[in-house]
Amino acid sequence: MRIWMLIIAAVVLSFISLFIGAIDIKPSDLLDLDSDKTQIFLISRIPRLIAIILAGAGMSIAGLIMQSLSRNKFVSPTTAGTLDAAKLGIMISMLFFTNVTYTQQVIFSFAFALVGTMVFMQILDRIKFKDVIFVPLIGIMYGNILGSVTTFFAYEADILQNISSWLMGSFTLIIAGRYELLYVSIPVVILAYLYANKFTVTGMGEDFAKNLGLSYKFVLNLGLVLVAIISTTVVLTVGVIPFLGLIVPNIVSLYMGDNLRKTIPHTALLGVVFLLLCDIIGRIIVRPYEIPVNVTVAVIGSVIFLIMLFRGRAYAKK
Repeated sequence: MRIWMLIIAAVVLSFISLFIGAIDIKPSDLLDLDSDKTQIFLISRIPRLIAIILAGAGMSIAGLIMQSLSRNKFVSPTTAGTLDAAKLGIMISMLFFTNVTYTQQVIFSFAFALVGTMVFMQILDRIKFKDVIFVPLIGIMYGNILGSVTTFFAYEADILQNISSWLMGSFTLIIAGRYELLYVSIPVVILAYLYANKFTVTGMGEDFAKNLGLSYKFVLNLGLVLVAIISTTVVLTVGVIPFLGLIVPNIVSLYMGDNLRKTIPHTALLGVVFLLLCDIIGRIIVRPYEIPVNVTVAVIGSVIFLIMLFRGRAYAKK
């Protein structure tokens, strides 16, 4: 799949996304700059599109970095406890620090996402047999433990509904002034591209990286920080979007290989296309109502994940 095909698909889907919603807006309606439809277009539709693009590209690249560093194609923020750790940080900030600012909540969530990811990587280092299926299953169990802790304390504090509604992956509430945190992912993506070759070398193992004169710990920690930043910004702005960082890098690696410098642009674009497609489907099925994007991504992504899981098992038997 050539990159220009992904660019065309992203442009077409972006145009469709701008003109789909509970209120019908036509391009001709935008000629009147003072009309209500124009204001809706500027305040809601454009910010929503920008949020989808940034979240899709960011989460896909976060998954690509994690798969490279862990040397496992089934590892992602979804299957490594990163998103669950971010949720735990948000819950703790809401429970014990009720007067914290939004910036402090971001810091809390980022710290927990980073620590949670580092704990998973430490668990990964202690596994003797890194089976292609066994590792992500451990990550899913680890994430479920963190999620259970979050659910328990949220239930005890009677904020479970608040947590669930806030972290529901959806772009419904995205308007101007509520998505700008996602702009943080832009320098993160640029930094990931600049360090792409180093991430590739680091993924080959500590001894190999040190023999090439690379600071293994620095690059590894940098990759985890970038993943934590992206995960935090997406969770706090949109909510939890499952499978995106898992399936998109795997699809790209099928036709592009594992060279991160080459695959990052393709991964970002395919992530945008996939998330745009899922969002459009969710807005069309029960129109004028809307299915949250995390539901459509989960349904489609789980099917793709099961296919990859069985492919991985067949590959492991060979």
